[in-house]
Amino acid sequence: MNQTKPIELHFWATPNGWKITVMLEELGVPYELHYVNIATGDQFKPDFLKIAPNNRIPAIIDPEGPDGEPITVFESGAILQYLGRKFGKYYGSDERSRVEIEQWLMWQMGGLGPMAGQAHHFRGYAPEKVEYAIHRYTNECNRLYGVLNKRLVDRDYVAGDYSIADMAIIGWIKRHERQGQDLADFSNLKAWFERMLARPAVAKGIEIGVEMRSKTSLADDKEAQKILFGQTSQ
Repeated sequence: MNQTKPIELHFWATPNGWKITVMLEELGVPYELHYVNIATGDQFKPDFLKIAPNNRIPAIIDPEGPDGEPITVFESGAILQYLGRKFGKYYGSDERSRVEIEQWLMWQMGGLGPMAGQAHHFRGYAPEKVEYAIHRYTNECNRLYGVLNKRLVDRDYVAGDYSIADMAIIGWIKRHERQGQDLADFSNLKAWFERMLARPAVAKGIEIGVEMRSKTSLADDKEAQKILFGQTSQ
């Protein structure tokens, strides 16, 4: 399927945001970046909330959605599934392969992402060092890395062929050090990680927005941390 109008990607350089830049780069379809600076509160602006009511990036607007009408999609996993269905790539060719992919996509969405995010938070940003939380989430990340390492013992990619499952995972593994993990302890996962980075679209996708994000030093900006971590409603 040809995409004549660019897909709008509302984005910040995070593991969830990179899922979609990697997918769009792999697909080779036109897209426009709309930066949503989560450290300054852009995610709470009314225009963004219209397409992402959970005030989280990423979100897309596809001007050429079903039946040619525009569609908005939020939640990174849902966006990957939508794009995979629309363009017929990286989402399996039959029900059995799609189920295999979806299992690992949901594993990332419900397990690796939340646990790694909590490990990152308590190890790097929490105002007080809560040792129980640090150990709890670091250890759970370690367990999940072990699950992935075993999965990759006899295959190049997580669900067989390269797929949206791999795209969903790569950004989180990129930040392994922040989660207290050493890839040297997971030889199969390390090989997968290197294999992924050797893909031009992956390498490009996970660098998009890094320079923009670097202008905001979240580690030192207490006001930005308050906005990002302290906001409960708007």
